[in-house]
Amino acid sequence: MQAVTVRVPATSANLGSAFDTAGIAFDLYNVFSFEKAEALSFEGFDPKFCNEENLAYIAYKAVCEKIGVPNGVKITQNAIEVPVSRGLGSSATLTVAGAVAANVLHDSPLSDMDILAVCTEIEGHPDNVAPALFGGLCVSLTDDGVPFSVCHTVSEDICFTAIYPNFEVATRDARAVLPKEIDRRDAIYNLSRVALLPYAFEKGDFALLRAVTRDKLHEPYRKPLFRNISEIEAAAYECGAVSFIISGAGSTCLCISKEPIVEKLNEKIAPLANEWRAYALRVDKNGAVIEEDAHEKA
Repeated sequence: MQAVTVRVPATSANLGSAFDTAGIAFDLYNVFSFEKAEALSFEGFDPKFCNEENLAYIAYKAVCEKIGVPNGVKITQNAIEVPVSRGLGSSATLTVAGAVAANVLHDSPLSDMDILAVCTEIEGHPDNVAPALFGGLCVSLTDDGVPFSVCHTVSEDICFTAIYPNFEVATRDARAVLPKEIDRRDAIYNLSRVALLPYAFEKGDFALLRAVTRDKLHEPYRKPLFRNISEIEAAAYECGAVSFIISGAGSTCLCISKEPIVEKLNEKIAPLANEWRAYALRVDKNGAVIEEDAHEKA
């Protein structure tokens, strides 16, 4: 095989209490093509990303080095639906696409967990790359440098709404505001919720979903970085949201509800500052797919 096209879904990490631990894949997609070549080249990217620091190439190269094959490649950015720097895993789409493509183009010697390990090493943690690779809800950990991930189904009864504004929240800023030490009671508060989080999503138990998505480890410290987030959160609850959580480092926020709320939420937030807008999302169940298989699995 000389060329391959990979489609990778958006992801929302943390899900409130599961900080750096859990994520869900959603039906926004970035699509990239990879073609074996003598040297590195790019097509369709902003010029500032056409270099060896491109995450798709970093992942492609890492897999090639692991299996001992040449890493010359032409990488084409075909379609972009995942907003950049908005907490929906845009960087994970690049990393996963590069790793999957390199493996497929060289007869797939690596297992899915091998690919996850490569992607986790590049990203630093598996909360976005696991659902981007596998789809659905993934709960993950890293033990002595080895990532583990378990995938769970998500109830069809749950409605998801993404809300994002006209500003970004830099990941480095979102990390910088976190405390170096935490209260033991706060740790227990989160641990008890993470333990029940997969069950709540699988069963569509909305009372439990409200409880398990509450957090004391990161969201209270990050919310001041989000302009007028209190107004947006209040509007979401007034429109029927059961949970309102920060997606990744932001600036996207994610609502969980029993019924669709996009239309009435957009009406309510339209007059507010910073051009917040709501969009309906569906859970992606497949993760990264080769484009020729994408339509069969959609």
